[in-house]
Amino acid sequence: MRRREEIPARDLSVCILPLCWGIVTRGRFQNKNAAGRAANLTASGLPVFLRAWLTVLVVACGVGSSGAQPADPIFRVDTSVVLVPTLVEMPSGEVVYTLKPNDFILEDNGKPQKFRVDEDFDQAPVSLIVAIEKGRTSLLQFQKISKIAPLVDLFLGQGRGEAAVITFDSQPQLLTDFTGDTDAIAKDLRQLLPGDGGAAILDTVSYCIDLLEQQPKNRRRVLLLISESRDHGSKHVGSQQLIERLGTSNTLVLSVTYSAAKAEFLNDLKGDKGAGPTMNMMTPLMMALAAVRKNVAKELAVMSGGEYAPFTREKAFQDRIAEVAKHARNRYLLSFDPTDRTPGLHMLKVRLAEDYGAHVVARTSYWAEKAEGEQRER
Repeated sequence: MRRREEIPARDLSVCILPLCWGIVTRGRFQNKNAAGRAANLTASGLPVFLRAWLTVLVVACGVGSSGAQPADPIFRVDTSVVLVPTLVEMPSGEVVYTLKPNDFILEDNGKPQKFRVDEDFDQAPVSLIVAIEKGRTSLLQFQKISKIAPLVDLFLGQGRGEAAVITFDSQPQLLTDFTGDTDAIAKDLRQLLPGDGGAAILDTVSYCIDLLEQQPKNRRRVLLLISESRDHGSKHVGSQQLIERLGTSNTLVLSVTYSAAKAEFLNDLKGDKGAGPTMNMMTPLMMALAAVRKNVAKELAVMSGGEYAPFTREKAFQDRIAEVAKHARNRYLLSFDPTDRTPGLHMLKVRLAEDYGAHVVARTSYWAEKAEGEQRER
């Protein structure tokens, strides 16, 4: 049986570069008096195809021989670690900070999991996107929204991060690129203009997740969604697509809405009864789809482990944002490697080993993909 051996790029370049140079110099000599072939040469006299090959080989040689690089290439492959942001607070609203890993129980589809707890979560820099609806009747909220720039600092934590602003109607638009300058954000917010009759929340959240995943990997990803509670006019991303997209991301969604009815909010506060370990995988997906259609802003926050906070008055609006900003920086970060890799929607449940009378807010689901190629962090 023939054995194929891989030759390092640096060794290959040592053999081939002299050969290519000989071909080039001979070609240049033969073409010196051949004006008819000038069209096939570049301005430097090198044939186009040889320039391309030489570029590739020079780069390969440089990578192989550079002292700053390791002798052999290292390939990084992300694991399928599931991140579970978890907030624990007492009925008084006081956040509980002193819990240890053995104080938590984490279940994936009803099965307890081994997990880790990142105790330095609050120290990580933040990439924040503030997504603001400008379509439909949102003009009535512009005065309140224009004053939130100072509250952005509460998310960033003394300059350890950056924020961007996205506005949307029937489609999302970048208003302010990532920056640590909240004065620039304040200036842009004072110049908000009303949009059309759309409120494409599904399209916008997907777009924001894409932008956040382009940020440095050591940053926490937070999306603050300020909008109505229901989607109007998304054309590119459906409910199930967004559930999958959010389920394979570690983005924390915090929703502040200005149109949810009080009765609907109270109904949403009821705890889920949860099915046993043998539940049908389609049942939670169908429930999630129904919830997204009913109140997309709330359901996205719940699935990601974030918070949902409706408001009516300006003071309530500012208080809500200050509260979710505080909570965003004071979550425990649980992470685990799933033992059950069945593709589809997985339901998560985090509870305390002992009943302290505290309220736990944690990620409720993630989406397991088929094991093809690289697995990415969820």
